[in-house]
Amino acid sequence: MLQTRFAIAAVALLACTASAAAQLAPPPARPAAPKAVAAPSPRAASCHNGASFDRFLAELKQQAVAEGVSQRTIAEASPYLVYDQGIVNRDRGQRVFGQLFTEFAGRMAAPYRMQNGQQHIKQHAAAFARAEKEYGVPPAVIAAFWGLESDFGVNMGNLPTLKSLVSLAYDCRRSEMFVNETIAALKVIDRGDLSPDEMIGSWAGELGQTQFLPTHYVNYAVDYDGDGRRDLLRSEDDVIGSTANYIANGLKWRRGEPWLEEIKVPQNLPWDQTDLSVQLPRSKWAQFGVTYADGRPLPNDNLPASVLLPMGRFGPAFMAYANFAAYTEWNNSLIYSTTAGYLASRIAGAAPMRRPAGQIAQLPFNELKQLQQLLVQAGFNVGKVDGVLGQQSRAAVKAMQIKYGLPADSWPTAELLARMRGGTAQAQPASAVR
Repeated sequence: MLQTRFAIAAVALLACTASAAAQLAPPPARPAAPKAVAAPSPRAASCHNGASFDRFLAELKQQAVAEGVSQRTIAEASPYLVYDQGIVNRDRGQRVFGQLFTEFAGRMAAPYRMQNGQQHIKQHAAAFARAEKEYGVPPAVIAAFWGLESDFGVNMGNLPTLKSLVSLAYDCRRSEMFVNETIAALKVIDRGDLSPDEMIGSWAGELGQTQFLPTHYVNYAVDYDGDGRRDLLRSEDDVIGSTANYIANGLKWRRGEPWLEEIKVPQNLPWDQTDLSVQLPRSKWAQFGVTYADGRPLPNDNLPASVLLPMGRFGPAFMAYANFAAYTEWNNSLIYSTTAGYLASRIAGAAPMRRPAGQIAQLPFNELKQLQQLLVQAGFNVGKVDGVLGQQSRAAVKAMQIKYGLPADSWPTAELLARMRGGTAQAQPASAVR
């Protein structure tokens, strides 16, 4: 879990899918120190002035020592600091599969995971109560991330973390980031939290039951069980306290405030206002006719909130508050972050979300990719043209919907694609077709 989610929301979506599939798998055994080393790709060193992996590694170790890592730790970790081209290939080849929010949330926020979350809150009541008192983060919020990231410790990954980190550090795609993460992992070892052979996690270098990057492990892990170590692999108390610390101080959680609530929106809502970048008082949304999902009126107060429509105006609708920013910081995939916020609300006792009245059309992968290409030609930055509806693509879709006088709910439709293919439609005020 990471503040950037390393600009690869794909990691979480694929990791969550793997977690659901492997929820009953036993935890991996510790591997022996690696003996065989895959030959580094010659292309991988282009950003290191042609330096070989061995030379790059020697310089990385010098940097770690300069940052306070002991020679003893360097020696202990060295057998694990080996290059693996397979890790680099996985990183470069990752792909998020286009999914409807209701499909993803239906699987990842399934009743069994909600019930497991509630059970863990009861089982570790003292640690959750302490974390809420000290950090202001509700138990349900912690439990939702815990469940999504590893199914409460069942699936934390099975690859040597140091090998993953140093391989990605030598690769040129995000070298500086993973150099820092490798040094942070060495610091975790140096202070006695984990040994090199205990560092087993995801291929992307995340560790523990809520999948901390090593920098987050160093900065936010706390010893909640009092045994002198910050053990996010085996100590549930440490996991609870550390996750609360990261959410509160790393993601700036606002004590006592809500995060996500399901709502019902009227057919004449000003759709161009439905965006996470638009915050209005709840009293204003109430004037527009927005209510809670069960029809109860919204409070007539000035608490800022955004209307979030993950599948457009015909899909589920949510009121997203300032605390929802913690979810998008944890993972910048809107599908993941909305699912995490929804699961937390379910663990806290909210009713299941209402199902759409009818089937919501989704553009096929190739057509969504074509739409992104047309948006780029129109001058928009959509990030990677990959057939995945990220937040940049959603913002561009909304802008074009406004231009063509379509309901500006950020959901790409066949009509919008047809308009952009033709390029000759007359723009109308967005209010004309709300």
